Amino acid sequence: MSISHTLLALLEESGPRHGYDLKRSFDERFGHDRPLHYGQVYSTMSRLLKNGLVEVDGIEAGGGPERKRYAITDAGITDVADWLSRPEKPEPYLQSTLYTKVVLALLTGRDAGEQLDTQRAEHLRLMRELTRRKQGGDLADQLICDHALFHLEADLRWLELTAARLDKLATEVRK
Repeated sequence: MSISHTLLALLEESGPRHGYDLKRSFDERFGHDRPLHYGQVYSTMSRLLKNGLVEVDGIEAGGGPERKRYAITDAGITDVADWLSRPEKPEPYLQSTLYTKVVLALLTGRDAGEQLDTQRAEHLRLMRELTRRKQGGDLADQLICDHALFHLEADLRWLELTAARLDKLATEVRK
């Protein structure tokens, strides 16, 4: 996820905002599992300001440091529109950690079948957790959980296929 583009789009949607407002909005919509750190928000806003994609719309003095209110510029709006129109590169995971661990288990004489079983159990545990979260969540949370569940289902299919081919893989790996 592009944090900078997400913050720009949030500014475009809501108008000028302070960094802490952007963080809160980001966390409510996208940060369920990984909330943004304040430092990341402010360093991103500083970079966007330097690049002319946002401008300071106002500065408020308070009991602490000055609070800047940021607004998106026309260049920022164009940048968001360009980013949204570009498709994301599909991630085929051609060299996944799961595959690497299975091959290394075989090479080192460990039980790759047991490793696959342990991984399967962990995938199923996470799928149950996501299913519970999905049932209690709003539509955005349901869609996020569905995305993760579909990826986990694909991993499970791969684990099953690999388990079925484990003897053949062991023979090829040891050549």
